[in-house]
Amino acid sequence: MKIDVVRSLLLGATLVASATLAAAQAAPGPAQPAAGLPEQLDLETAVRYALDHNYTILQAREVIRQQEGLIMQVRGQVIPNVGATGGYLRNAAAISTIIPAENQEWTVLLKATQAIYAGGGIDASIRNAKSLRDAAAFDLQTTIDTALLDVRTKFYNVLLGREQVRVQEENVQLYQRQLTDARHQFHAGTVSNFEVLRAQVSLANAQPDLITARNNYRLAIEQLRQSLGVPSGPAGGETHFPEVIGTLAYTPESIDLDSALATAHDRRPELLRQGKVKNANAEEVTVARSNYYPNLSAYGGYEFGGIGLAQGGSFNANGWEVGLQAAWSIFDGHSTAGRVVQAKSVLRQSDLAYSSEELAVDVDVRQALSTLQDATELVQASQKTVEEAAEALRLANARYHAGSATQLDVLTSQVSLTQAKTNQLQAYYTYSVALATLHKAMGLTDALVAR
Repeated sequence: MKIDVVRSLLLGATLVASATLAAAQAAPGPAQPAAGLPEQLDLETAVRYALDHNYTILQAREVIRQQEGLIMQVRGQVIPNVGATGGYLRNAAAISTIIPAENQEWTVLLKATQAIYAGGGIDASIRNAKSLRDAAAFDLQTTIDTALLDVRTKFYNVLLGREQVRVQEENVQLYQRQLTDARHQFHAGTVSNFEVLRAQVSLANAQPDLITARNNYRLAIEQLRQSLGVPSGPAGGETHFPEVIGTLAYTPESIDLDSALATAHDRRPELLRQGKVKNANAEEVTVARSNYYPNLSAYGGYEFGGIGLAQGGSFNANGWEVGLQAAWSIFDGHSTAGRVVQAKSVLRQSDLAYSSEELAVDVDVRQALSTLQDATELVQASQKTVEEAAEALRLANARYHAGSATQLDVLTSQVSLTQAKTNQLQAYYTYSVALATLHKAMGLTDALVAR
């Protein structure tokens, strides 16, 4: 799996832009939507936006470009190299070394060199660079998977915060109705002032939870903005963040351990990257061994030369030349042997690193699957609890109006229902994050996962 790495003013215009900016700063306008974001933001759109704007992903893509440049650099060793050299010398005739005395000399040489044999080191260097490029591509995929998991988590955070605000608002409304009902019964003489006071206290105690929920919701939106890479607004205005749409829902998904482990071994970019690193290190052994063998290259060129005479005359000498160059270090004090030993050690280390990464992936999958199973059980338990708490509140209200229950019974039931709904929302959130985490642990990218 390779990752594509390619995505991506005149004085009058400058004056107009400056005037427009000055006017905008003088009179701030309404908040403007961030570029590329719609008015309503769902999870799929958030993921697509993050792929193009998340700063961590953009930095990782630049590493791919860096490796492409390295491949070009190494390939330059097998392509003919053409160069030109030249020189000009002028001196007093009295110190000329040429007889008869000359006072000017110039030369121009065009020369092309082609490597013929380098002990296999050049080809190995190219294969090494390609493997490192592929490893960088898998590094990019790891970065993308991690960044998009963060986007999903922050997106679910926003949904959780919004739903918690709704639950707390409903809770406050119920306490307000309870207070209104208590006041009516107090004026009718059926309850004492104590019931009214208790309803007022319960309503007041519910307000801090609502305030906290609203603040958590605002913070969750800002965290999602950062994860997506949405910049802050320009001077004089605030960037409008779109409305986040979606719900925290529970859709059962059955994944067995064996298939999860097999998928992870085939798709986890960390393992695939480590495999490419092993290949690159194996080529480094070949590069180190290439110093045992001679280097052979061919060259050819054409030289233009001339000598000026002190008396004003001159003659020119032009001609071509071809030849072979060879170099062989017969004994280098075991420096080549030392480099080979080092390269072999690095290769062995990469083998151990692969085994270590394989174990880490297995543990990661097992932990993610266990967390998902735990979250599933919490969701199922919370669903039943909400149903029972809602029925308990309904019965408490009916008994209270019939005179067989106290206001405390109703308030207690209301608190239990609010807690049950809060627990259910948290369970839905935990399940959604656990499922996304398991997909990442299995190496399922967003091209393979529709959720």
